[in-house]
Amino acid sequence: MPDLLLELRSEEIPARMQRKAAGDLRKMLTDGLVEAGLTYEAAREYWTPRRLALDIRGLTARSKDIREEIKGPSTTAPEQAVQGFLRKAGLSSIAEAHVHSDPKKGDFYVAHISKPGRAAQEIIAELVPGIIKSFPWPKSMRWGPASAKPGSLRWVRPLQSIVCTFGPETEEPVVVDFEIDGIRAGNVTYGHRFHAPGPIAVRRFDDYVAKLEAAKVVLDADRRKEIILHDARNIAFANGLDLVEDEGLLEEVSGLVEWPVVLMGEFEQDFLTIPGEVIRLTIRANQKCFVARPQGAGEDLSNRFILVANIEASDGGMEIAYGNGKVVRARLSDALYFWKTDQADLPDLDQLGGSAAKFGLDLKKPLDQRMARLDHLNVTFHAKLGTQGQRVERIKRLAQELAPIVGADSALVARAAVLAKADLQTEVVGEFPELQGAMGRKYALLQGEHASVAAAAEEHYKPQGPSDRVPTDPVSVAVALADKLDTLTGFWAIDEKPTGSKDPFALRRAALGVVRILIENRIRLALTSVLAKVFANFKGGADQSFDLLAFFHDRLKVYLRDQGARYDLIDAVITPQSDDLLQIVRRVEALGSLLDTEEGKNLLAGTKRAANILAAEEKKKTLIAETVEPALFREDAERKLYAAVNRAEKEAGQAIQNEDFSGAMLALSVLREPVDSFFEGVLVNDEDQAVRANRLALLARIRAATDQVADFSKIVG
Repeated sequence: MPDLLLELRSEEIPARMQRKAAGDLRKMLTDGLVEAGLTYEAAREYWTPRRLALDIRGLTARSKDIREEIKGPSTTAPEQAVQGFLRKAGLSSIAEAHVHSDPKKGDFYVAHISKPGRAAQEIIAELVPGIIKSFPWPKSMRWGPASAKPGSLRWVRPLQSIVCTFGPETEEPVVVDFEIDGIRAGNVTYGHRFHAPGPIAVRRFDDYVAKLEAAKVVLDADRRKEIILHDARNIAFANGLDLVEDEGLLEEVSGLVEWPVVLMGEFEQDFLTIPGEVIRLTIRANQKCFVARPQGAGEDLSNRFILVANIEASDGGMEIAYGNGKVVRARLSDALYFWKTDQADLPDLDQLGGSAAKFGLDLKKPLDQRMARLDHLNVTFHAKLGTQGQRVERIKRLAQELAPIVGADSALVARAAVLAKADLQTEVVGEFPELQGAMGRKYALLQGEHASVAAAAEEHYKPQGPSDRVPTDPVSVAVALADKLDTLTGFWAIDEKPTGSKDPFALRRAALGVVRILIENRIRLALTSVLAKVFANFKGGADQSFDLLAFFHDRLKVYLRDQGARYDLIDAVITPQSDDLLQIVRRVEALGSLLDTEEGKNLLAGTKRAANILAAEEKKKTLIAETVEPALFREDAERKLYAAVNRAEKEAGQAIQNEDFSGAMLALSVLREPVDSFFEGVLVNDEDQAVRANRLALLARIRAATDQVADFSKIVG
């Protein structure tokens, strides 16, 4: 079967767009081919800074002929219905339709549709220009004389050539002929712009890849990554160093080069007095280079860095490495200045006394000065939620309330909450916002803060995502919870909640952070009362504790499902009033353990049967006694079930009070046999109304007993 090769070559595509663009191209074309009636065996996309390419294998040479019947309305139907049928069937008049008869329904119209198959080349030639014109680039541009015309071609960078060949392996492929804005598809591409800028005629994918490789272009991005990583490790090892690996940077750099050449540069040892994170970010952000550390040196960095060039220089890359070194040194000089400035007194120190007094700050300490300035300048957190200083006051109060609950020292929590946002006023964080928190920790340690206070400056932002670690130090936990709860209640109070996929203030992440901190640290917290207190901080903001609690329930469900919990067990345990997230988790765990046993499975079946009978009778408004009357029992199975329910209800209730949810489940499990015996030997709907009402009341007791632990009606199975 034939194969298709497609290449769209342009000026440099931004690295961050390449992978998605190649995937979009594959999806758009393969979807279009399938919709047109073609099939294919495999499709894979490729990309470099200057091209997107597709290799589609086993594509059918022609779409199938289509013959179908479209049933229409009755021949007596109104004109509006007839016209709708004509549009649907693609007929120009009712004369083109056939009339069929049905003994029951009478005469009705039928359209006999016959569409001959089309050659794959014709379909491709029609699809590709449309895909190019409608391609979903985040940003695109027009260029050249044609750009002045309405509807002219837009692309991320000027599109230069198109390769499109089609054919089986055993034959010479043909060029699929089409044109878009003066660019005609062909079989000619171009290699590396410096090493091999001349034209290259290609036939099919394997030939295309080999010729590009010979022209200093590695088409496969994953292979470019492997080359870069392998060579970077080797050059580091040869110099007694270990590469500091960085997957994000590796992905980006592989999108900047077509022919990766790994080199090593260096900077002065004096710059190593700067924290390693700052050095790494400076070199990464400005030069897209990797850092290295001496072998066995822990976290200390070397004064060498590793860069990736896109050219094999005649001098072995010495000039390229030297040029990069000059830029790195200039950037590190700035970083060193920021680092030293952050440890010096602020120029407006004499104006910060009021803020220092408010927060109990020591203006002899650099980080305290920065917090005082953050408050003094009235830096806005959000227009409707006040300043950063006001927010820090709220976080401090809440963190101190949470301190005894999480087992933290109240004084350390207060100090940590006050200093947690101070690094927002530092020069390093101003230059590298991603170091927010990390620099707070370093500066706190430099001025002699307690280790837990310093840790909280960094860890109160965590977890930043599902794979980020959760803080465990009690001081960090208290401040992290206070920070996130203040954020959530604040935005709820001003009605800035997430909608659909939009969540500009990362409130879902904040709520999931609260969930993970509480669950993974096994912390009991009555959220309803805590949220009510926090809502009181926002004037005019309605107390929406239960609305926000429902949001926490949603995040908890996401978290538990990711942990492998069954959705139905979660729904069975959660009620709108459930505000202790750890207790919910324990209930789900205990319920899951019960239902993994034969007793649990049979109990579930029995209780659901009881609930279904009750629901049906309640719907029919059948009389159900308010209490169970033992004098009305006629069968031993009734008496045994009644005794078992009384015992199970009491023992399960006591276990729940003791928060022994496994014990509660065990207490319920003994109902399995008497419930089974009851349904085997007792007719619930007895002819005697009083007996029937009494037996239904007994079923209601089963439901009430099990409802103490979970709503069994929501459990699948």
